[in-house]
Amino acid sequence: MHISRHISSSWRTVAVTAALTLAGSTLAGASYGGDRDSEWVGTWATAVTHGNATGSTNLGLTDQSVRLVVRPTVGGSKIRIRLSNIYGEKTVTVGAATVAKSNKATPELSDIDPNTLRTLTFGGSGSASMVTGSELLSDPVNLRLGTLDDLVVSLYFPENTGPTTFHGSSIQDNFVGPSNLVTQPGGAAYTLTRRCCWFFLSGVDVQTDDSDGSIVVLGDSITDGTNSTPNANNRWPDQLAERLAANAGHKSFPSVLNAGLAGSRLNHEGSEPSDNGAFPGFNEVGVNALARLNEDVFAQTGVRTVITELGVNDIWMSDDSAAEIIGALRQVNAQVKERGLRSLVSTITPFEGLSGTDSWTPAKEATRQAVNSYLRSSHEFDGVLDFDKVVRDPAHPSQLNPALDSGDHIHPNEAGCQAMAVSVPLNLVR
Repeated sequence: MHISRHISSSWRTVAVTAALTLAGSTLAGASYGGDRDSEWVGTWATAVTHGNATGSTNLGLTDQSVRLVVRPTVGGSKIRIRLSNIYGEKTVTVGAATVAKSNKATPELSDIDPNTLRTLTFGGSGSASMVTGSELLSDPVNLRLGTLDDLVVSLYFPENTGPTTFHGSSIQDNFVGPSNLVTQPGGAAYTLTRRCCWFFLSGVDVQTDDSDGSIVVLGDSITDGTNSTPNANNRWPDQLAERLAANAGHKSFPSVLNAGLAGSRLNHEGSEPSDNGAFPGFNEVGVNALARLNEDVFAQTGVRTVITELGVNDIWMSDDSAAEIIGALRQVNAQVKERGLRSLVSTITPFEGLSGTDSWTPAKEATRQAVNSYLRSSHEFDGVLDFDKVVRDPAHPSQLNPALDSGDHIHPNEAGCQAMAVSVPLNLVR
C-alpha cells in the first residue's frame, strides 16, 4: 500500500512537471466554434443515471446551489461543460453556472481560486433550461487548464428539478447550499457535503491544438473506484491517466474518461434485484450496459478507444451463463468497432469470498473462467487486458491476491488499481 502511494505520487509529480501548457486566446469565448487548428476533446466525464426512488436525488434541488469537484486529465486553453437531464422527469432550469480552479492555498475542497472564476453561458445567456431527456452544452470560456488540474463547477437551480440525473458514487466531496452561491470564492455557505454525487454534470471538454483523442472506460464498480480513498483520484482509470501523462514527455496523450457505474451489468437493469437477495436494486446503478453505449460512450467528445470492464456483476448477482455474458460483450465490441473506434476488453477478476449466500459458488467460478478463456483466445477485439491475471492470488486463482484486495474480496485496493493501470499496454491506448 505504501509502495502504491509512493509510485502514484511520483506519477503525479512527473505528470505535472511534464505537462504541456497550451497556448490560447485571452478573449472570452461565447461561440460554439473554435480555432481552425484546435480540437475539442473530452477531458473528464462520468456516467449518469436516474435519481433513486427515495431520498434527496428523488426530491431534487430547489433554490439550491451545488459545487462539484472533478479532475480533468488533459489540459487546454478553453473549456466547456456538458450538463444532462437525460433521466429527468421535468424541465430543469439552470439559473447560473460558473467554473474555477480549486484554491490550493486552503484545505477546503469547496473553496475556489477567485482569479480563475469564469461565468458560464449557454448560447450567450447566463441561464438555460434542459427539457426532459435533453443535454446542455455551455459556451466555451477562456480558462487555461493544466494536465490533471482540479476543476470546480458550481450550478444554481432556482426551481425544483424533480428527480436528478446524477452519478451516485463520486467518491469525491461535493457540496450543496441554499440560494445562488455560484460566484462565492469560499465554500462555507455550502452547508451540506455529499460524497455520493455529481448532480447533472456529465462532462468537461477542453480545446487544444495537440489532441490525442479520448479513452472511454465502460465499467462497473471496479472502474468506478469502490473502496478507494475519497478525494484521492486513485481509481484505476485515474492511475492510467497519470501513467499516460508521465510517459508523454512533450507529446500529446489521450484523456481518460471514466464511465464506470457501481453495480452495472451487461444484461440487467440497475433497479433489478440480484437473484441471491444480496442486492435490492437501485436506480443509480443505471440501465443495462448496451443501453448505456449511446450516452456514456458514443456521445463523448473525441473518443477513439473504448475499454469494456464488465461481467462480474452478471455472474454473482444474476448467475448469467457464459454464453449470455460473451454474447453481450461481443455485441458491445461490434457496436464500438462499427463506429471506427478501437475496442479493448478486460478479463473478469476473481471474487471468491464475497459475502452473501451463493454470491460465489464453484459453478459461478466456472462461468468466470469460461468467459475469460473465450476472451483470451478471441481475435474479435482489438486487445484484451488480462486484469484477472494481474490481481488474482497465484495460489488461489479464484480469489484476489490478499495484497491487492480492498477487504470485500471483489474490489481491488489502490495497489490493485495501480497494478491494473500499469498492466495496460500503452501502445493499445495511444
